[in-house]
Amino acid sequence: MPMPDTTFAHPDRFAPRHIGPTPADQREMLKTLGYDSLDRFIADVIPKDIRFPGPLNLPAARSEHEVLADLRALAGKNEVFRSYLGQGYSDCLTPPVILRNILENPGWYTAYTPYQAEIAQGRLEALLNYQTMVADLTGLPVANASLLDEGTAAAEAMHMTEAAVTHEGKPVYLVDEGCHPPTIAVVRTRAAARGIEIRVGDPAGFAFGAGVIGALVQYPATDGRITDFRALAEKAHAAGAILTAATDLLALTLLVPPGEWGADVAIGNSQRFGVPLGYGGPHAAFFATREDFKRHLPGRIIGVSRDAEGRPGLRMALQTREQHIRRDKATSNICTAQVLLAVTAGMYAVYHGPEGLKAIAERLHRLTAILAAGAQRLGYRVVHTAYFDTIALETDAATATKIHAAARQRRVNLRALSATRIAIALDETVGADEVRALLDILAAGRRAPDLDELAQAKSAIPAALARTSPYLTHPVFHRHRSETEMLRYLKQLEDRDLSLTSAMIPLGSCTMKLNATAEMIPVTWAEFGRLHPFAPVEQAQGYAELFRRLETWLAEITGFAGVSLQPNAGSQGEYAGLLVIRAYQKAQGQAHRDVCLIPQSAHGTNPASAVMAGLKVVVVRTDAKGNIDVTDLKAKAKEHQAQLAALMVTYPSTHGVFESAIKDICRAVHQCGGQVYMDGANLNAQVGLCRPGDIGADVCHLNLHKTFCIPHGGGGPGMGPIAVAPHLVPFLPQHPLVNLGHPQGAGTVSSAPWGSASILPISYAYIAMMGPDGLTDATKVAILSANYVARRVAGHYGLLYAGEKGLVAHECIIDPRAFKASAGIEVEDIAKRIIDYGFHPPTISFPVPGTMMVEPTESEPRAELDRFCDALIAIREEIREVEDGKVPRDNNVLKRAPHTLADLVADRWDRPYSRERAAFPSAATRQHKIWPPVGRVDGAYGDRNLICVCPPVESYAEAAD
Repeated sequence: MPMPDTTFAHPDRFAPRHIGPTPADQREMLKTLGYDSLDRFIADVIPKDIRFPGPLNLPAARSEHEVLADLRALAGKNEVFRSYLGQGYSDCLTPPVILRNILENPGWYTAYTPYQAEIAQGRLEALLNYQTMVADLTGLPVANASLLDEGTAAAEAMHMTEAAVTHEGKPVYLVDEGCHPPTIAVVRTRAAARGIEIRVGDPAGFAFGAGVIGALVQYPATDGRITDFRALAEKAHAAGAILTAATDLLALTLLVPPGEWGADVAIGNSQRFGVPLGYGGPHAAFFATREDFKRHLPGRIIGVSRDAEGRPGLRMALQTREQHIRRDKATSNICTAQVLLAVTAGMYAVYHGPEGLKAIAERLHRLTAILAAGAQRLGYRVVHTAYFDTIALETDAATATKIHAAARQRRVNLRALSATRIAIALDETVGADEVRALLDILAAGRRAPDLDELAQAKSAIPAALARTSPYLTHPVFHRHRSETEMLRYLKQLEDRDLSLTSAMIPLGSCTMKLNATAEMIPVTWAEFGRLHPFAPVEQAQGYAELFRRLETWLAEITGFAGVSLQPNAGSQGEYAGLLVIRAYQKAQGQAHRDVCLIPQSAHGTNPASAVMAGLKVVVVRTDAKGNIDVTDLKAKAKEHQAQLAALMVTYPSTHGVFESAIKDICRAVHQCGGQVYMDGANLNAQVGLCRPGDIGADVCHLNLHKTFCIPHGGGGPGMGPIAVAPHLVPFLPQHPLVNLGHPQGAGTVSSAPWGSASILPISYAYIAMMGPDGLTDATKVAILSANYVARRVAGHYGLLYAGEKGLVAHECIIDPRAFKASAGIEVEDIAKRIIDYGFHPPTISFPVPGTMMVEPTESEPRAELDRFCDALIAIREEIREVEDGKVPRDNNVLKRAPHTLADLVADRWDRPYSRERAAFPSAATRQHKIWPPVGRVDGAYGDRNLICVCPPVESYAEAAD
């Protein structure tokens, strides 16, 4: 008789490690809700007509050890050649102190976007360092806290240009033919959707005629050429146009920065500052501009403000949640940035300082000049006399073919600019041995010149473009040279933040769940981390197999036919999904369809994405229960039937409810000729229980940094792949340098073919370790936990929305708005007081102003859920004291929250409550808590007095006065 399969299965399974509440806890939680089984409970939450019968057709769960072995085998199929391919990507050396203490440290990678400034001062300071680095090196005064990649940053610059420049008729945007090909492709895709004409050519011939709003140039160019663009800048400004320079931060330590020769915007990729290549990402793009455009700047800006006691405090300034305020009038759909990678790049500059960066750049440039001199001796023509780290060599076609073949034999990748032109881009990791190897390849069997013979090679930086201005003058870039100092600085900043390492982060809509260590380990393996995104695909067979499996799994989970992994953020997934719909409709002869229906309750990125995709937004009302008003939707679908392109719908709803009419809604849109785009932000309530493709959607995006465990990284990285129905598969995104098999593709949405490829092993590992049953159980427990929290605080707070049987999905909206009248207490006061109890506040004032949205996820143990509920209940009693007149409405423990150690040890205490009550409001806080380093930050002051680079130390005191 054969032994059962369990004989060979490892007993230590992953799912019980991931799911916080034990089976016994779940039974008690169900009892609180009045149910005797989890399945009966779920049957009352999810409408019967959308239930997926299951099970998911996925491989059985494997242990952490087994999955790591599997990933090691996949990694082994990747071949890490020496890639001198450039195009905005360079191999680099990540200082180990930064690798271990930031990139591989859950204290940094499990934190959330720093909306709650008081418990994010460490990340905010690190991002301010990054902004200062970018501003200094580009010579422009205002920088943001990073964007997604160089291509999308260039596209954002084009959008900003369109918004800032007055023009008539169809706008025209000029693009340097020397830009990196993926950048040109991304800009073309964005421009086509917005009706902007792109003209690609030689900047020397740019004509700033009628309709031209601006231009994009590459400095240095993709083939290495360095051009003096001063005259071009004058020409652009004379015509009222805006000039953007795509540039290289390391080159700018030696070159005159764009801000000094007249550029209005500088963009690029900060990857070479210590961030692994990762086969394309994640990396932090930078964006800097003049003061005139600071209110048009896309993404997040970190600014210096002050707290309630007048002390300096940092916060996100100006653009905070802009999409939720301005909706379809937003300047960008960017919701997150690449915080973890921006922190890494900024700390690379902090560790090396200006003299260290310059030394790295000078060494790199010298090696490039030596290589160029050796190539000339071997008979090659060096095409450009001015260059930094990239040279272009001209030869005949036969020799070029021979050279590329010889390079491959020596595990080296060179770039073919044409049949007769070869480009070689060096990087920080190159030394004498690598230059000798390159010269041997170019020698093609002849004797290569010895490096000593080439030692007198001259600099190729033109004297007129040699940098003379200082940079990185702030003390932070000079204090941390030893590893001891750097280690302590990083730890000090980490301790000023709250992450999942210390407490639950109960943010509605954001799904802050366990990011398991086993999932994270492969990310920094060299076989995943050191591959160049444009290395030949045969060298990345491990990645290719991982992509195939992950796409198949995600298609099964969503009920769709095809998946694109290219979008590198949820916002990019929204945009890509809409582009796919538009490309399909154009192929059907229906390009005129340009109306997008969006419910009032939608995420703010939805209308912003629709506008970016060239659609007109028509808002659909929601009813008193928070559901889509089906009558209004059908009326508007009918009204716009001839032009209807799509409906964007979030499911479960943004209000945290499984709307029972969802199939009817999808049918109504299809009957009017439209497609249904489903926002996958709330997919953590669907996996294994229902599927977007079965419900009636045509496309959805997946937030891998939510449902599939890629950590939020303090505000990025993220991944937003899209899954589509069969008829949309041919229209998935394509790429100019890699054939993705979509000849009718809807354009290019990120610089790298597979977006941020190096973090995809995280989601792969999560699905593989959970298996079909574990994934389904996780969804059930996520829904159970949300309902448990809602029931426990019922009677103390109102619950704003619920389904037909009084139940919510995976998140609930708690309504404290009545306390404004009864006690003068607003939702922000409650949020700041929760910090004193040792928690990150829930999402506040979204999707309904004045409310709190809570999403506990399946990962939090019942004890943590109870601790959070106890805190909310205790805060309700504190509010009652105000209502009863026991403490003043304007001076109480909520209005003065959060409380810092400095407040508590001060000689003066003028508050009508004890220091002990302020500091230790619960027994748990006596055991452990994260202390906010600043009191409540004054956001309005920071916006009125915008400082978004590291000011001199004495300026902090001035800001507090």
